[in-house]
Amino acid sequence: MKLSNLTPAKGSTNNTKRVGRGQGSGKGGTATRGTKGAKARAGYEHKVGFEGGQMPLQRRLPKFGFKNPTRIEYKAVNVAAIEQVAVAAKLKTVNVEDIKAAGLASKNELVKVLGKGDIKTALTITADAFSKSAIAKIEAAGGKAVVAE
Repeated sequence: MKLSNLTPAKGSTNNTKRVGRGQGSGKGGTATRGTKGAKARAGYEHKVGFEGGQMPLQRRLPKFGFKNPTRIEYKAVNVAAIEQVAVAAKLKTVNVEDIKAAGLASKNELVKVLGKGDIKTALTITADAFSKSAIAKIEAAGGKAVVAE
């Protein structure tokens, strides 16, 4: 083996296609771009969603729906889950921080207590909102529902 015999492995290198370098190369003239039109010109960039002049999909489909800009989104937490947290931590008052610490809501979420499940312990629960059934169950167990400010 000599340095003059060394060659790269077969298929490991590609020669770049040199276009637009005269007719003798076989790739002169239009430089493999076809003839005429925006795509044959330098600096061609199509718009996002452009379909060659056909009406684009986002314009063919009808608009629908509505997003309420004033909607307040709450994380739903049931009274049964809150009672489990209170019993496990031996709490008489449960606030939003306790609910978030237990992993029932993330730190930026507003908490709404819903009435699914049963509650037997008298608890004072502080949350951002309550359903009517949750308030009824909390008060029936001898507790209090306090809306956080």
